[in-house]
Amino acid sequence: MAYFDNAATTYPKPECVYTFMDQFYRQSGGNAGRGHYSLAQSAGELILDTRKRIQELLHCPAKQVVFTPTATIALNIIIQGIIASGVKNIYISPFEHNAVTRTLHHYEQIERISVTQLSVTKDLKYDLEKIRYQFDAVKPDLVIVSHASNTIGLVAPIEDIFSLAKKYDAYTLVDMAQSAGVIDCNIGLNCIDFAVFAGHKTLYGPTGISGFVMEPSIKLPVVLFGGTGYESANQDMPESIPEKYEMGTLNVVGIAGLNASLKWIQEKTIETLAQREQENRGKLLEILNNYEFIRIVGNYESNEYVGIVSCLIEGISSDSAGNIFDRQGISVRTGLHCAPLAHKFMGTYPAGTIRFSVNYFTSEEDFEQLIEALDFIEENL
Repeated sequence: MAYFDNAATTYPKPECVYTFMDQFYRQSGGNAGRGHYSLAQSAGELILDTRKRIQELLHCPAKQVVFTPTATIALNIIIQGIIASGVKNIYISPFEHNAVTRTLHHYEQIERISVTQLSVTKDLKYDLEKIRYQFDAVKPDLVIVSHASNTIGLVAPIEDIFSLAKKYDAYTLVDMAQSAGVIDCNIGLNCIDFAVFAGHKTLYGPTGISGFVMEPSIKLPVVLFGGTGYESANQDMPESIPEKYEMGTLNVVGIAGLNASLKWIQEKTIETLAQREQENRGKLLEILNNYEFIRIVGNYESNEYVGIVSCLIEGISSDSAGNIFDRQGISVRTGLHCAPLAHKFMGTYPAGTIRFSVNYFTSEEDFEQLIEALDFIEENL
């Protein structure tokens, strides 16, 4: 099976991730923060080290790292917390995931907030001048941007957008599910309040461990409650971060896998991973462009992208193409990719697109198998 669905989850993982997860869980699988015995303490030490490695990777030593089971939960904690603080006017990019848009839709339906899309041109450039006019017309309280689109891989100029938003005293939130670990980004900048990461995607870790980085001076209301192993007699959540937002037992074995993947990224370097991914994206585009029945969506040479490419195939509905590729031994994602707003913006709604996503581990064998599959489709259209 040739794997081209790395935007859903990277596969395979570095071998060190599998090895360390198994080793750690067998030898140190205690519940962090729930006891003073050695197994619990070793789990706690691992968690602290992993937080530090996230801070180092994202260049934000002064910001706090909070672990969550998924990036969706992280986004909900942040967005619902900010809404609970009383914000009204929220701006988003046209490329947000349902983790963002469904949450906002709920509060918009009950008339708690107003949501506006940031201005993006037809050639997929964020129009900073028009965005400034938008902010002048309706002052932003919160600005949310996906750093890299999960549908087409487009990279947003978050520093420019957020620097502008801060002139209006807005909160800023970047979704880095498709970029952390492959784009070297300074999350320590004052213009970035929150950054969400997904451990199992571009960080090459396991599923079940994600989180966010936050500016600790922000008083973010709590929206999820529970035990923390800390101040148990107090029925209010602790005020300290990360305990305030980490209710329940942390996924220690998942954190072990993330710890191993972060060490691997540090050894390989972001530059090396990004270069390989861009090389593989170039190979993918070259292959797809060889077939007249394929139309690539949203690709402009002047823009920056991660290793995601979406396309349409003449005569085949995108939402039904997955079975065709599967029979040819190709793993791809088809349909709306949990991002219907993006497809409405690009004109590919409701069927969506066929999405290929490459990474460091995409091999020549994968590409050869893809060519064989596309040749078969061409012959049998």
